[in-house]
Amino acid sequence: MKKENIYKFLYAVAIFLVIIFFIRLGIDYFHYDTNQDSAPFYTYILVDGLEWIVPSIVVFVVGIFCKKKFQK
Repeated sequence: MKKENIYKFLYAVAIFLVIIFFIRLGIDYFHYDTNQDSAPFYTYILVDGLEWIVPSIVVFVVGIFCKKKFQK
C-alpha cells in the first residue's frame, strides 16, 4: 500500500468501528431486559461508545493528519 493511501485505510477502519458500534448496540438492545438488568440502558450505550466510538474518532483524526502530511 502506498503511503499516500494510508489515510483511506484509516477512514475505512473508523467507519468499520462505527458500524460495529451500531451492531453491538442493537444486540444489547435485544438482550436488555428491564426486569433482570439493574443498570439503565444508557449505561450500555456509554460503555459501547467508549469501546467503539472513541477509538473510531482517534483513528479518524490520525487519518486526517496522515492525509495532510502526505499532500504536501
